[in-house]
Amino acid sequence: MTLHRDLATALDRQADWLLPTLARLVFAGVLFGYFWASALTKFDGPFSPSVGAYAQIFPKAFEAVGYDPSGLSLWHALVVLAGGYAEFVLPVLIVLGLLTRLAALGMMGFVLVQSLTDIIGHGAAAGAWFDRASDALILDQRALWFLLLAVLLCKGAGPLSADRYLGVEPARLAA
Repeated sequence: MTLHRDLATALDRQADWLLPTLARLVFAGVLFGYFWASALTKFDGPFSPSVGAYAQIFPKAFEAVGYDPSGLSLWHALVVLAGGYAEFVLPVLIVLGLLTRLAALGMMGFVLVQSLTDIIGHGAAAGAWFDRASDALILDQRALWFLLLAVLLCKGAGPLSADRYLGVEPARLAA
């Protein structure tokens, strides 16, 4: 019993630095490239959304105007640009550990909108919670993404981060 309690105490002391550090490492290895590649498809220039971006973000509205971007409003262009820049900036902030809590919250919002667009706009299968199929079903897959981002939102970036070096997140003392 004492060994179990000692182990639990030791793990609890490590959680404040280990969990956010691992969460950022896993994000960098698993999701950074995904979001970066997706962001690259959204631009023809720094302030020029690509045709594919409209198809990705506003599939039904884009179809309704005959796949002609000029048939969409300025609001559509601004949303596409904001989404594309969010896909570039937020993952970089998370990997660097800079403004991590804010970036994780932004990514959670982004993933929520992305998931709704996939399901409602593109008709992708949402899957079902706890259906034993983990391969690319939106509910299961994105739940894991949310968990990863929730660790960063709740715990911050960890000790090896720009937040710590800049004093955005103070060092935590072990209890």
